[in-house]
Amino acid sequence: MTAPTQRLQSSLANSIYQLFNPIPFGFFVAALIFDVVYFQTAEMMWSKSAAWLITLGLFFAIIPRLINLVHVWIPRGRSVLAAEKIDFGLNFIGIVAAIANAFIHSRDAYAVMPSGMILSAVTVACIALALIIASTFYAPRRANHV
Repeated sequence: MTAPTQRLQSSLANSIYQLFNPIPFGFFVAALIFDVVYFQTAEMMWSKSAAWLITLGLFFAIIPRLINLVHVWIPRGRSVLAAEKIDFGLNFIGIVAAIANAFIHSRDAYAVMPSGMILSAVTVACIALALIIASTFYAPRRANHV
């Protein structure tokens, strides 16, 4: 019987990751809401605001994604959980969808719809699912007391 391997992580990197990781999700959710409002009203301000929110979300996604990249693919003597790899993959898909969405939102007027709204929904869904999965391996561990 072998003892479970200890999860070695940098406290500073983990703190920075936990601080910055939820920020892009808020921007992407707001962009999705703005896209829905634009789809209903055709008021150009909502589309331009969504474009800025997507750009800000991508900007704030850089640091936690780099930390997550190193944490998952350069494990340094610890085993990487399958949930961590799934979390990384879903975030990667979400960020790629957000990058494509930023290009879609650079179009003029109503050419943004419906693809911009669909990409916003895909981004939010991927990152939301990744956050749910991440909550399983970042939850505090309970000690087994007899």
